[in-house]
Amino acid sequence: MTLLLNSKDVHVEFPTRLVLDQVTLGINSGDRIGIVGKNGDGKSTLLSVLAGNLTPTQGEVARQSKVTVGVLGQSDELDESATVAYALVGDAPEYTWASNRATREIVEALIGDIDMSTRIAELSGGQRRRLDLAQLLIGDWDVLMLDEPTNHLDVHTIAWLAKHLRGRWSKNAGALLVISHDRWFLDEVCDSMWEVHDGQVDAFEGGYSAYILQRVERDRVAAVTEQRRRNLARKELAWLSRGPQARSTKPKFRVASAWELIENEPPARNTLVLKRMAMQRLGKKIIDITDVSAGYGDKTLIEDLTWLIGPGDRFGILGVNGSGKTSLLKLLEGTLAPLSGEIKIGKTVKMATLSQQLDELVEFEDMRIHEILATFKSSYMVEGKSLSPAQLLERLGFESTHLNARASDLSGGQKRQLSLLMALMKEPNVLILDEPGNDLDTDTLAALEDLLDSWPGTLIIVSHDRYLMERVTDQQFALIGGQLRHVPGGVDEYLKLIAKSEATSEGESIEEKRNTSSDVVAKEAAKSSGSPTHFSGGQLYEMRKQLASVERKLETLNRQLEEHKAKASEVNSTDYQALIDHQDAQTELESQISELEIQWIELSEALG
Repeated sequence: MTLLLNSKDVHVEFPTRLVLDQVTLGINSGDRIGIVGKNGDGKSTLLSVLAGNLTPTQGEVARQSKVTVGVLGQSDELDESATVAYALVGDAPEYTWASNRATREIVEALIGDIDMSTRIAELSGGQRRRLDLAQLLIGDWDVLMLDEPTNHLDVHTIAWLAKHLRGRWSKNAGALLVISHDRWFLDEVCDSMWEVHDGQVDAFEGGYSAYILQRVERDRVAAVTEQRRRNLARKELAWLSRGPQARSTKPKFRVASAWELIENEPPARNTLVLKRMAMQRLGKKIIDITDVSAGYGDKTLIEDLTWLIGPGDRFGILGVNGSGKTSLLKLLEGTLAPLSGEIKIGKTVKMATLSQQLDELVEFEDMRIHEILATFKSSYMVEGKSLSPAQLLERLGFESTHLNARASDLSGGQKRQLSLLMALMKEPNVLILDEPGNDLDTDTLAALEDLLDSWPGTLIIVSHDRYLMERVTDQQFALIGGQLRHVPGGVDEYLKLIAKSEATSEGESIEEKRNTSSDVVAKEAAKSSGSPTHFSGGQLYEMRKQLASVERKLETLNRQLEEHKAKASEVNSTDYQALIDHQDAQTELESQISELEIQWIELSEALG
């Protein structure tokens, strides 16, 4: 390995806070490093310093001669008046860059749906982001530094980007540094991690999953050490508290030692905890959609949709950008009227939404946080305790000082957390979330998932974060060619459908491919999903209820089986009767489990 770039004793301090404190790091050829940490802890600052775009307060960053560094920031510097083609390759004629297979693949994957003669000023935020990324990737760089590269990318494009980055260099060549909240992406492209916190950078071997495992072990060891410190502090203080006369006879160093233990106790880090709110009662009928078509103007995004959403359903919606996912959510919440068909919403439904653009916060932009919280109830019951909205907000990772801040001054992640809390304080029983993971750091995402894991109401979610999608939803659906298709295999099955469509469309022009891929995928989805169109909505609902019931029973029986096995291992080997009883119980449980597994398979196949 060759050292490409390194920092020595880097110190970055802004007027109000310390960001990096004496950080020394090295980047070698072959490194694939993911950077994580809480929002505001300095991830982007670290990347800017290493890239040479920000001069540290102290310390230095050295780069080997002729080492080239390419950087994707969170905002672009594209010329508004330039065309897409000029921003991408300058004045180079199309045949020169189109003949390069690697360049052609990047352009097709990221901006194949954009007319190359379009002016930058006419592009959407997502299109600009993809163009900026394509412009970077077609360059030849020794080191790539990417700040949230998956923003505005759909699941399919994220998978392509991961594959591209894995194969961009040979094993021991090039270097990659990437900041991302997409944990699947980090696992796919990174073989080491940096955690930025409290002005320091901790290094971990392995991808995101390995990092979490090591962090848990680190925290466990730290907890044991801290408990020992606390016990020692309590003993010292007990010894000191035996009265002034007793204290005056003790050596002064022991007094100083005890108070040092107290003063040096680190403050508890803000635990990002989202707690379940009280739920309104749900009836049997939630949302029934029958033969609904929807769109805007002459463009139809959803055609002849029939969909039954029942109490406790947890559905995830997949699809490429522009396929109509957000429009589908607007249909459910009633802000978009269907072109045809009927939508019935149950009388007991109390709905709350989190939009992608955080429209819910617009009317509160000029208000201070404590003023916003004052518009809700004064207290909420959480785990048997009465908590005020301010206390709930603090449990989300906010500090008390944030209460006086205006909503417009919050970071993107903080705005999303506040908006989510406001949705929960409405005490809904149906929750509709459009890209809830945007702008959230990985710790907050884990806390969000913890909340949604135990969400007792109905949950509908659109997300390009496959970890989030697969963890918190029970079933996934894909919007393909205007049709909502059930994909029992989740994101992997959806990506296979997209891959099949691309194989079928090979040889077509980019424009033809974009126009036909939805139809091809729709046909493949219909074949592979086994969508149970011959069942009525009521039958589907009952079958899903039976499936959920079978899963719960299987979980209970498997737990009982493990308990019997554990008890049997503790029985004295000479107690034959006890051993026989445990064996009989295990056999009976295994028989019941086998029958339920057959029932589960039959129901799963029937539901597709």
